[in-house]
Amino acid sequence: MARDLLILGAGVHSAEMAEIAERINRVEPTWNLLGFLSPDAAQQGTLRNGYPVLGPPEALAAYPSAYLVPDNEWPRALPVPYERLVSLIDPSVFVSRTARIGRGCVIYPHSYIGLNARIGDYAFCLSGCVINHDDVLEDRVVLASGVSLAGSVHVEADCYLGQACTIRQYVRIGRGSLIGMGAVVVKDVAPNSVIVGNPGRKLRDRDESG
Repeated sequence: MARDLLILGAGVHSAEMAEIAERINRVEPTWNLLGFLSPDAAQQGTLRNGYPVLGPPEALAAYPSAYLVPDNEWPRALPVPYERLVSLIDPSVFVSRTARIGRGCVIYPHSYIGLNARIGDYAFCLSGCVINHDDVLEDRVVLASGVSLAGSVHVEADCYLGQACTIRQYVRIGRGSLIGMGAVVVKDVAPNSVIVGNPGRKLRDRDESG
């Protein structure tokens, strides 16, 4: 029996997440997508990719049995009941039976999650990413499209890895870092760093603006 689902957020990625839920349902009926909640009150009553924006975050109280999955822009300051979090993983994703994926994650189509990989909560992985054997992604890591992690990479919490960047095996990416689009990272990265280029070099410290 399909379970009620709310997507937290109403941006472009949330609209795409609705289609991931539909793709899951074509394999096995799993989700009854009710719609979206948005921190932007002006969006209430509008449609996003065929589903309604039902209200602001406070509207959660009206759906006490619905499961929840946030997009990558859902404000961290807004509390989400942890026990109701689920992950959306597109049916085309390869997930090793030895991998572990936390709650509140979204994995877009045609990604790969290898042997003994560990993914924490609230990870957001766009299409075509490779998360190889023994990789560790801590909480709230975002991977843009086409990111490639070699084996035994460790990405600490709150990092953003830009489109088509590549991380060498055994490298550790420090907490809060940003890896630029197309960068090739061959050595450990200090926390809160912005890394660009091939080979990757530190451009500056990362501040709140990114």
